[in-house]
Amino acid sequence: MRLLHTSDWHLGRSFHGVGLLGAQAAHLDHLVEVVRSEAVDAVLVSGDVYDRALPSPDTVQLLSETLERLVDAGAQVVVSSGNHDSATRLGFASGLLERAGVHVRTGVAAIGRPVMLGDVAVHPLPYLEPSLVADALGATERTHAGVLRAAMDRVRADAATRGGRTVVMAHAFVAGGLASDSERDISVGGVSAVPVEVFDGVDYTALGHLHGRQLVSEAVRYSGSPVAMSFSEWRHRKGGLLVDLTGPGVVVDEVDAPVGRPLAVLRGPLDELLADPRHTAAEGAWCQVTLTDASRPLGAMERLRRRFPHTLELRFEPEGAVRPLRPYAQRTRAESPVDVCCDFLDHVRGGRGADADERALLEEAVEASRVARGLSEDEGVARQQGAAGAA
Repeated sequence: MRLLHTSDWHLGRSFHGVGLLGAQAAHLDHLVEVVRSEAVDAVLVSGDVYDRALPSPDTVQLLSETLERLVDAGAQVVVSSGNHDSATRLGFASGLLERAGVHVRTGVAAIGRPVMLGDVAVHPLPYLEPSLVADALGATERTHAGVLRAAMDRVRADAATRGGRTVVMAHAFVAGGLASDSERDISVGGVSAVPVEVFDGVDYTALGHLHGRQLVSEAVRYSGSPVAMSFSEWRHRKGGLLVDLTGPGVVVDEVDAPVGRPLAVLRGPLDELLADPRHTAAEGAWCQVTLTDASRPLGAMERLRRRFPHTLELRFEPEGAVRPLRPYAQRTRAESPVDVCCDFLDHVRGGRGADADERALLEEAVEASRVARGLSEDEGVARQQGAAGAA
C-alpha cells in the first residue's frame, strides 16, 4: 500500500496581501502527477483543507476539481477537518462522496470507524476542540492531550479486533514539533502540546497543523504545508511524504513540491543591500527586508523594489539602538494572547503588570473568546457534533 501524506492546503490563503490560489492550484496539479507517476493508492489530507470556515466559490471549485482528478488518476482520497475548516461544510455529502472513493471525516461519531484501503485501516481524526468534544469522547481531561487519548482508545480498540496495518491521521500540535508564524494558536489554558506517546501502537501517524515538514518520531511525522505562508518558513522544503506500508515496516520518502516564487529574508543597511551581488537570487523572490541603518532612509521601499520588485515586508531595526523599532504586530507576534493582554496592562498602568489573579482572569477570558470564535464560524456546537451523523 502506497500513501501520499499531505496536510494544510489552506486553500484560499493570502500571503502579505498576495493571493496564493494560483500557487496552490499548481501544487495540486503536481499532486495529481505524483499519484500517476508513483502509483499512489490513497492521498491523505490531515486537516486545514481550507483557510477559512467560509471559503470563496473559486476555492471550493478548485477543491472539487482536484478531488475528481485525484480519483481519476487512480487514488482514493481521505480527508479530515482541521481547526481552520468548517466541519459542517467540509463534511457535506460525505456519505455520497465515500461511494466515489473520497472519504471525508469531520465528526466525533465516526472516530474508531476506519477507512479500509485493502487490509490497511486508516483512522482520520478531525481537529478536536477539547471544550466541545471531551464529553462526547468520554475524555478524562478537557485538553488536547485528553481528547486525543480518548480518540486513540477507540482506534486501538478497533485495531485489536481487526488486525492488519493501522494508520492514523490527526491535526494537532505534538510535542517535539517546530511551529512557524503561520499556524493559528490552538492552546487551551496555555497548553496545546500533545505527547507523541499518545500515538503509540499504530504503524504510522500522518500529522497536520504545523507547516514545516518534520519527523517527530520514525512513525509520527508532519508533511508540512505545500506552500509557504510566512517568512518564518523561508528555509522550508515544501511537499508531501510518500509512505510505503510494505512488509513489517514503513518506508517514508519526501516528495518536494514545485516552488513558484521562493522566499528571501534580507538584513542590512539599505545601500549595502542594493549593491551586494550575493543577493542576486533574491531579485526574483518574495522578500522580507530588515534595514539596520542608524536612521530610517527616505523612500526605502521604493528604492528596494527597484532591485527587489517583490518585496512584501519592510522592517527597521537600527543597529546600536537600545530598543529596535518594531511595529506593534511584530512585537506581539511571538507572544501568547494572554501575554499581550498583560503587556497592555503593564503599559496603561505605568509599569504595574497583572498579578496572579488578574492573569488567571485574562486566561479565562481569552480562552472563552477563542472557543466562541470557533463556534461562531461553524454554527455553534454543530461544528463537531452536528457533522457526526453525516461523517
